[in-house]
Amino acid sequence: MSRYSKREEKTSGPRINHNIRVPRVLVIDENGEQLGQMATRDALQLAGSRGLDLIEVAANAKPPVCRFADFGKMMYEKKKKDSKAKKNSTVIKVKEVKLTPSTGVHDFEVKRKQAEKFLEKGDKVKIIIRFRGREMAHKDQGEIMCKRIFEVLREIAEIEVRPRMDGRQMTMIIAPIRTK
Repeated sequence: MSRYSKREEKTSGPRINHNIRVPRVLVIDENGEQLGQMATRDALQLAGSRGLDLIEVAANAKPPVCRFADFGKMMYEKKKKDSKAKKNSTVIKVKEVKLTPSTGVHDFEVKRKQAEKFLEKGDKVKIIIRFRGREMAHKDQGEIMCKRIFEVLREIAEIEVRPRMDGRQMTMIIAPIRTK
């Protein structure tokens, strides 16, 4: 029998052993062979005699499907598989580059290089044009700045979110071009 007692209620994951509260279950043994329907208590005794746990794998089936397996080993393998999947996944970050409508040529080049570096790493770039004071009357200058930075980065980037006003700032998101 497993180290999981009758009284121990598991809140996450599949129900095991005495937490399975239906009268009859469809049983699959540790080799994947179907043993057929049987009473839950008989299935528990059979699993215990083999030194395994009775694990509910399909709770919504009629009757529920249960399998003989070592629960601890199963959870360990699931954890390893999830860890490997997480390690192989790529996280896309959104980096910010802030400008004003009156940003000078040299400062613009610095920001362009910064955005280019982010895009080459595979991150998305959020271009923010901040308007202060009377600059709010010249929103067209912000759009020109957005178009200008995109034109320079056109070969490595695509527009994901077009320029739009958000309070006192205009935002645009560009992403690296995906290779298929």
